[in-house]
Amino acid sequence: MGFPAPSARQQAAIEQVELWGAHNYAPLPVVIADAAGAVVHDIDGNAYLDCLAAYSAVNFGHGHPDLVAAASDQLHRLTLTSRAFHSEPYGPFVAALGRLCGKEVVLPMNTGVEAVETAIKTARKWGYEVKGVPEGAATIVVMEGNFHGRTTTVISFSNDPDARANFAPFTAGFVHVPFGDADALDAAIDAHTVAVLVEPIQGEGGVIVPPEGYLRAVREICSRRGVLMIADEIQSGLGRAGETFACDREGVVPDVYLLGKALGGGIMPVSAVVANRDVLGVFTPGTHGSTFGGNPLACAIGSAVVRLLETGEMQAASRERGAQLRAGLQPLLDSGQATALRQAGLWLGVDVHPDLGTAKDLCYALLGRGVLAKDTHVHTIRLAPPLVITKEQVDEVIAHLLAAFADAARGVLRPA
Repeated sequence: MGFPAPSARQQAAIEQVELWGAHNYAPLPVVIADAAGAVVHDIDGNAYLDCLAAYSAVNFGHGHPDLVAAASDQLHRLTLTSRAFHSEPYGPFVAALGRLCGKEVVLPMNTGVEAVETAIKTARKWGYEVKGVPEGAATIVVMEGNFHGRTTTVISFSNDPDARANFAPFTAGFVHVPFGDADALDAAIDAHTVAVLVEPIQGEGGVIVPPEGYLRAVREICSRRGVLMIADEIQSGLGRAGETFACDREGVVPDVYLLGKALGGGIMPVSAVVANRDVLGVFTPGTHGSTFGGNPLACAIGSAVVRLLETGEMQAASRERGAQLRAGLQPLLDSGQATALRQAGLWLGVDVHPDLGTAKDLCYALLGRGVLAKDTHVHTIRLAPPLVITKEQVDEVIAHLLAAFADAARGVLRPA
């Protein structure tokens, strides 16, 4: 079963984007018009199960009533003051998020990559002013295969040639080690190292889960060597991996949490750097800022997100539905149609056997069956449905995936 041709109405909408929009994405040929929970509809009214959730930004489902109510109420009251003044929702938000993280200080920003950039500045300033690293000598250890965003500084330590090509010169000060190799990490740290920046699970890399005990080892190494452990939980956090934070899977508390995506409830960009005062206290007025960071609308939504997570229901749903999805896809491994299945909560990476085609081929086939998913690194399909997806909807996803792989095995897929 191949993907359907877009209707004339959808094709017109797609052509408008092709004509006027910068071509920095290659979206599937579907134009989404509305959504609720785990279901989206295109402009022709066709329904699809969303198995990407905007790269985990829509963890709590499209249009979650609690989040929409919080946004709507604040939208009619106050949306922006800038941080030049206090706003009513700011204090409750930073207090709630700080308590959720078990930390003392919250620095809100907007996008995930802004949180990463802020963390880099934090680590360097902390290194110079607290650790005593000579000015200009600070280094940060990062992981091979990382994905932390696409600003100039962040792509400077990316391994992705598409992200780096023709964007030089790059920012210095980063040291690469293999993800999951604690010994290599320990060996890479020296007197000038100020931090270790790590994704507890590499999402863009294909839901790459490190070996058991790795995060505990990272925590021990950072503590022993006197460097900051910075956990980029922008995709993995806030319920996606089956716990509030992916670090919780090993009982690890980093020095710095980086949060984003789901913190905005799928309504607007909200991110944050969260740490104790001895780390984030290096910032003083004028050393960092953002006009929209911590705006009242973002804070109202963020507080509602924290309330959803405080009950533990979302985390439990992630574990239960994730286990259901993983078990249902086991036949793909048994048949050899998939070469690997990696799972953490409701987050799976499915590696397609090269003989069947590419992951993009399978994503087009899934589109034709009413399932939206996204490929990465040629042969991996990422599955990250909203945590509110029902048991019955997960069964539908399983059935469509098995059928699409069976079609590919018979050679009846139309290439993407």
